[in-house]
Amino acid sequence: MMDQFDEAQALEERERDECIARATARRKGPGATHCVVCGEPIDEARREAMPSAIRCVECQDRRERWARVHRGR
Repeated sequence: MMDQFDEAQALEERERDECIARATARRKGPGATHCVVCGEPIDEARREAMPSAIRCVECQDRRERWARVHRGR
C-alpha cells in the first residue's frame, strides 16, 4: 500500500518524465516555428534556409549585434 510520500514521489516522477518527453520531442523536429525570444512566427524562408533556427531574423540580428559590441569585455 502506498503512503503519501510514495504517491508524491510517483506523481513527481510522472511529471518529470512528461516534461522530458515534451522537451525531447521539440528537439527532434527541424527547428522552431516561433521565435524563442519574441514568440512571433519564424518566416518560412528563414526556416527553409536554416532549419535549426530558433529565433526570427530580427531577434537573431539583435543577438549578433549585442555579441559584437560586448565581445572581449
